[in-house]
Amino acid sequence: MIRPVAIEVALFFAPFAAYAVFLWLTKGGVLDRASWPPKVLMSLGIVAMLLMIGSFLVLAEFSGARPGSTYVPAHVDERGNFVPGQTR
Repeated sequence: MIRPVAIEVALFFAPFAAYAVFLWLTKGGVLDRASWPPKVLMSLGIVAMLLMIGSFLVLAEFSGARPGSTYVPAHVDERGNFVPGQTR
């Protein structure tokens, strides 16, 4: 569960990090308050939210089991072996 959360956090901070790298490469003041005006922060925030929403849609559409599959829960078979849960 931590991997999807980490991916979403990374996607949110990616535009801000890319802008910081851009400022660093263009010799702008990365830590200078004037380099981060509210209009730029708002634009970066909107891009970050769009990236997160897009990743949620991709995750919902392309992950999980096939449509119509049946989930068989974890169980112990006749020989006493543990069989993990799976979809069929």
